[in-house]
Amino acid sequence: MRDDEPGAQGPDSGDAPRPSGPPRRQPLPEAAPEPAAEPLPEDGPAAAELTGRQRLVKGLWPPRVTRAQLTVAVLLFVLGLGLAIQVRSTNDTGALRGARQDDLVRILDELDDRTERLEDEKQRLEDQRTELENSSDQAEEARRQTVEKERQLGILAGNVAATGPGITVTVQDAAGAVRADMLLDAVQELRAAGAEAIQVNDVRVVAGTYLSDGSGGVNVDGNKITRPYRFKVIGNPQDLEPALNIPGGVVQTLEKEQATVVVTREEKIVVDALRPAEQPDYARSSNE
Repeated sequence: MRDDEPGAQGPDSGDAPRPSGPPRRQPLPEAAPEPAAEPLPEDGPAAAELTGRQRLVKGLWPPRVTRAQLTVAVLLFVLGLGLAIQVRSTNDTGALRGARQDDLVRILDELDDRTERLEDEKQRLEDQRTELENSSDQAEEARRQTVEKERQLGILAGNVAATGPGITVTVQDAAGAVRADMLLDAVQELRAAGAEAIQVNDVRVVAGTYLSDGSGGVNVDGNKITRPYRFKVIGNPQDLEPALNIPGGVVQTLEKEQATVVVTREEKIVVDALRPAEQPDYARSSNE
């Protein structure tokens, strides 16, 4: 191509000469760095949670007990104690829950009879006091009451024979399972029902009587009694018999031990087993 032809570029042309060889690749621009995570402000969720815990600890410790809170705590304790006692006393009477209506009525009648006997005894003592205060011959009245009191004390002490209405109780123990504590329960139940004189086999029962288990039987005040056990009891039969037959009472307890119990009302019972009068070694009457 000639220099004078259109499009020919001479050495004086303003265009830069083209480099020979393959074209060079331009480097890719570097990725911009990710911005660093900004720290959470102090009043963010973490700081709020930490502050809440601190507030909770600060509110609970040290404990602050006011007088009103202390009073309420004491009242709640007394109320809980009362409820516990009430529940316990209710459980103690659970044995009567399964009793029949007739048995419950009989128990109530027995309690009424005991209350009536105590009222009669109170009235009798008040009458004696009134007689002593109003009697024209107070010395004679005092002697009469002294003799009567001596007779009553002699019966209670077992130094005097006694007779009157009552019941007889016969306990057949073929298996030998009846223990001394069961017979003692019978004695205590009879006393609570108003028994005035009690005799077991040939031994007089008094206030200081004790029962213990022995070989082949039971010992009463150290005296061995053998089966069958026979009780002679003076008192009101209408009070004595129901006291032994209450639900869960003496008769049912003995029958659980395969014993046979027979209770018989009698118009006349003779308690003639006597105990020797004990003379005190040191005590003397203050009137001597």
